Formats: sequence, C-alpha cells, structure tokens
Amino acid sequence: MKIASFFILFLLPFMCLAQLKENTTDTTTQNETSKNGSVLNNQISEEKYVLINGIEQWVTIKGNPSKPIILFIHGGPGSPISPFIDVLYKDLEKDFIIVQWDQRGAGRTYGRNTPPKELTSEYLKANPLTLEQMASDGVEVSKYLLKRLGKQKIILAGTSWGSALGVKIVTKQPDLFYAYVGHSQIVTPTIDMEFYSKIYKMAEDRNDKEALEILNSIGKPPYTRAKNVGLLFRVLKKYERANSTPAPDNWFVLAPAYDNDIDNKNREDGDDYSFVNYIGDEKLGVQPMITNINLMRDNLEFKIPVYLIQGNEDIMTPKEASKKYFDTIQAPKKEYYLLPKAAHGFNQSVVDTQHKIFKSIKTL
Repeated sequence: MKIASFFILFLLPFMCLAQLKENTTDTTTQNETSKNGSVLNNQISEEKYVLINGIEQWVTIKGNPSKPIILFIHGGPGSPISPFIDVLYKDLEKDFIIVQWDQRGAGRTYGRNTPPKELTSEYLKANPLTLEQMASDGVEVSKYLLKRLGKQKIILAGTSWGSALGVKIVTKQPDLFYAYVGHSQIVTPTIDMEFYSKIYKMAEDRNDKEALEILNSIGKPPYTRAKNVGLLFRVLKKYERANSTPAPDNWFVLAPAYDNDIDNKNREDGDDYSFVNYIGDEKLGVQPMITNINLMRDNLEFKIPVYLIQGNEDIMTPKEASKKYFDTIQAPKKEYYLLPKAAHGFNQSVVDTQHKIFKSIKTL
C-alpha cells in the first residue's frame, strides 16, 4: 500500500526537496592567496555518508576549518536543509564551520537506508523512528565532527522538530557543546481541542470557506490518522504565511546537485515516513513520537547557555509556550528573542538573529 504524500509543508518551517549522486564523497580544502602570497581564505567543503549507529547518514561540512562548528538540526522530522545552505548560511562560512545532517528517516539518509521501492505500511511498522534513537544519532554525529575537525565543542542549533531533538541531544551529553540555539521551540506539542478551536476561529473570522470545509471534514481531535493532522496544519500554515514576512524567493530553490528524480522522491517519501512516525497513525500501526516530547517535565536543567528565537506570529509553536519554558529552565546564561512578523518558518529576521547569536557565543 503506497502512503499518500500528505506532509508537504505542514509541519516544517520550510519546504525541502533533496538528495544527491549515489555514494558521492567530495572533500576539498581551498586556499585563496593575495598577490603577495598571504592566505586570505581557507575553506573546507565535504559532503559524504558517515556511519552513525549502524547506518550511513548524510553529512555536509562547509566553512573555515580554523573556526567553531555550528551543527544544524533540521525540522520536520524529515525535512533537511542541506540543499539550501549555499544561500541560507553562505555568509557564515568565513566565521564558522557549517554542518548539515540529514537525520535518520530524512533526505539522503532515508534514501540510503531504504529499499528502492514504494513506502509501504509494512515498512513503517517494521522500521519505527524513536526520539531516543535520533538523540543518540545526534550525539554520535557530534562526536564524529569533533574528531574529524579537531575541535573541543560545537554550537548546536535546532529548529521546529529539530528544537525538541536538539534539547535532547545537548542535555544528553552537554560536554560536547558550547551552547544551544533553539528556533520555533517545541515544548509539549499537543493536537487538542484548544489548538483546533484556535485555528477554527481564525477561519470563521476570515469567512474562509475552503479552510472551514477542511476543518469540518476532519472533525475535532483527537485524530487517529496522520493525514487529518496534515490537513489541519495546512490551514495553520496558510494563516502563518498571511501574518508574517516571507523568506526571499531564492532561499528554498534546490541546489542543482539535489534537484533530480531520485533525490526528490527520497525527500518526499522521507517527509511522509517521518511525519507519520512523529504524529502516529492507528490504521498504519505506527506509534507517535509526539507523545514522548514533554520538555517542561523532562528537560529543565541545562549546563550550557540557551538562546531561544520565537516568531510572534507562530501558531504551531506559540510564544506563550516557549516563553513559559524559557522562564522555567535553568542555564548558565539564557536569552529570548521575540521577532515581529515572523511565524514558524524562516525569514530574514530569523536568520539575522541566528547570525547575531552565533557570533556572540563565547568559544575556546
């Protein structure tokens, strides 16, 4: 049974569609020199599969090898941003080493570790994703980077789903990290009547007949099918986009190496696979990861500085939840940034704030 592709841009801060040449490793270090021979720029560019906890996972490393590492934990789960970093974070490469990791079940990592067949319910039941496993993967990726690049610690940045996973990673082994930077921070995600009613009222206030038809068709939560949550998120994202400043048009155009049939299919199937695992689906026999995320209960103490970036127009992970979490946590240092005209996704103010925070973090 083929799983319908219902995840497109429901949960993630942005849309991702990517993969690459099979089993390609490209490692280069480039030196640019001035006329008198002095080194102006020293860059590393490395893209390859790395064996992490028994499976090959896609990792890209770009930037100045003499500078600190930033490891980005993408959202979704299932939506890597590795195809877009040459636009999003190119400006940071002179001051940092920028690392993207396609998580278990996402992008090229998904394509590398699944049979070349359709995503089926049988595969979903036999290959569940778990928060514990993915946090362990994140720790091992971090250890690999420190050894590979000869560094002592890493700055870890997580967005949306990646913010929940990021917290789990840095609290699991804090000695590996300088700081944690969370964007669109998940705290205790719930799809309940309060959440549904808030979106329903928005549709009523706008006399949005199309949205009301969708909301009435899926009914009130709780939901036993992931596709109903996907439809709810479709309406939510529509209103977030309407109330926020969009990202520049060129931000999420696929890099040529990732724009091909194999990568596109693997990203699409990875999105579906990860979303079903995140939300759960009774008919497909998939248990939800979302029920295991309760940071207010489990992750209140940090041994490293914490920085949270919150969009004022974010409905998916609202400011009320992230601010309450921020006020409750204990950390050596903590800062909270509330951005007007930003929602759950990325725009220029989000990236500018990330840059500001990264450059302020004290590293060895």
